[in-house]
Amino acid sequence: MSYNLKEIRSVILPELEQFEEHFKLAIKSRIPLLDKISLYIIKSKGKQFRPMLSMLCSKMCGEINKNSFTAATMVELLHTATLVHDDVVDDSDQRRGFFSINALWKNKIAVLVGDYLLSKGLLIALQDNQFEMLKILSQAVSDMSEGELLQLEKARRLDITKDIYYQIIRQKTASLIAVSCQCGGISVTNDQNVLMNLQEFGINLGIAFQIKDDLMDLGTSTFLGKPKIQDIREKKMTLPLILALQNAPPSISKDIIGGIRNDSENEKIIRTTVEFIHKYNGVSQATEEMNQYRDKALEQLHNFPENEARESLRKLCYFVTEREN
Repeated sequence: MSYNLKEIRSVILPELEQFEEHFKLAIKSRIPLLDKISLYIIKSKGKQFRPMLSMLCSKMCGEINKNSFTAATMVELLHTATLVHDDVVDDSDQRRGFFSINALWKNKIAVLVGDYLLSKGLLIALQDNQFEMLKILSQAVSDMSEGELLQLEKARRLDITKDIYYQIIRQKTASLIAVSCQCGGISVTNDQNVLMNLQEFGINLGIAFQIKDDLMDLGTSTFLGKPKIQDIREKKMTLPLILALQNAPPSISKDIIGGIRNDSENEKIIRTTVEFIHKYNGVSQATEEMNQYRDKALEQLHNFPENEARESLRKLCYFVTEREN
């Protein structure tokens, strides 16, 4: 079962075009340098997965309106801010096949740009009196920061268990995807049961999304300008690696961890680790767990009215777990 984004986006294409105008206005600045960087951000934009998700949830639960554009703009501003900051933290030179902001304008300017985007997202919520959106968005910022710090702390010791892994990705990735769904819902309804179901849908979809990222990193092509096998180089404990370490004899797992800890950029160690992950079923088991979370998200959709937006969200669940980039 294979779907593409063009097909999924088709039911909200006019609204997505309107959203793009809202986003351009939101990041416009009177400071020439900031305006130049903002134009570069627009030019290098990705799939806009989160605003698309927000708009689809709005349409599934009601009629897209001004508040729906506010919701989509807020989540995209926050997401873009986190990407800019992440590139500084990771010292990344590329993002989606383009040079990163820090590569072109250095770290100090990149950090300030990220701060600007975050503040604009919060200001839009206040200007439109969207206090509930502001509340859950602020919680997502807190969750994402905690998840990133927990991952950094654990990366030093390479002792992440499966439970800790899920805690990290729930906070780092799934929280913002859930908020994208919730904010879309808030723009059209105040029914708490609907909003709770949207949150649960987003959490499950977000976890599946991150596991797929882990799996794609073990591939051979380039993912949005990011070299494959980057996670091992950066000593990140992904789900396929964690599962393989659990399945393998302790002595072999100890050797693998030692190699990553001492020389994670050594090509021989990287190849050995990838072979180890495949041999001890890390990829196959991670794929199975990813599909379980996708199926939970699909099941959650049955709580919503049957319409073209819900059908697009169903297709999106499969796209997330089958995409190649």
